[in-house]
Amino acid sequence: MTVARRILVTNDDGVHAPGIKLLEELARAISDDVWIVAPEEEQSGKGHALTLQEPLRYRRIAEKFYAVRGTPTDCVMMAVHKIMAEQKPTLILSGINRGCNLAEDMTYSGTISAAMEGAICGIPSIALSQEVTRESLGDPFAVARQHGFEVLRNLIDVPWDEGVLINVNFPPFQDRVKGVKTTHQGFRDDAELFINERQDLRGNNYYWLGFRRQYGAPKPDTDLEAIQDGYISVTPLHLNLTHEKSLPTIRNKVNKEF
Repeated sequence: MTVARRILVTNDDGVHAPGIKLLEELARAISDDVWIVAPEEEQSGKGHALTLQEPLRYRRIAEKFYAVRGTPTDCVMMAVHKIMAEQKPTLILSGINRGCNLAEDMTYSGTISAAMEGAICGIPSIALSQEVTRESLGDPFAVARQHGFEVLRNLIDVPWDEGVLINVNFPPFQDRVKGVKTTHQGFRDDAELFINERQDLRGNNYYWLGFRRQYGAPKPDTDLEAIQDGYISVTPLHLNLTHEKSLPTIRNKVNKEF
């Protein structure tokens, strides 16, 4: 992969989130042609959702800086096929998300889905997230600020296959960072979703969905283990969801000519 010259920056936390401002700074250290096309409002947990039942709108905030009233996937689509259509981006950076996107979080993450849409468009794409805890004092993005440029510089200099995107997660504490590890996607062994039931003033129930963000006992070489141990996690993901090992067994059982 050649060094990118036209970078699209997006996220799921919203166009004015502090994480996207930091990512813009990192992008400008790589290229002088940086565009921001991000959601007008926070879109966390929207996954790879598209807006199909209502019109999409976007507005120009400044030169090369746009807000889309839609999801992260909408933002990438609008950028690639409309706003930047005459000269498409050569690299997409999504984030920096406030909170890690690890293990099964990836299936919900708008941050990763924006990068996934970039990969679908044939554009090298990287999702970046920063773990933030209640103990994170001062700058909650300190680790990403300190190490983000080097991680990005190394990644854009390394080729990866078509249909692959990269998921980067930064641990929470700058004074405890041990290094960078390339990892597998992990899976938590503890239930992390909880449903909080409450009542409104009329006695009707309503609910908040939440996540405990427990690490459990992560398997070796996973993103969960890396973050738990104080490493920056770099995980290559791919669009092909086919489970290759299951194909022969299922094929032998169900294949039939009519």
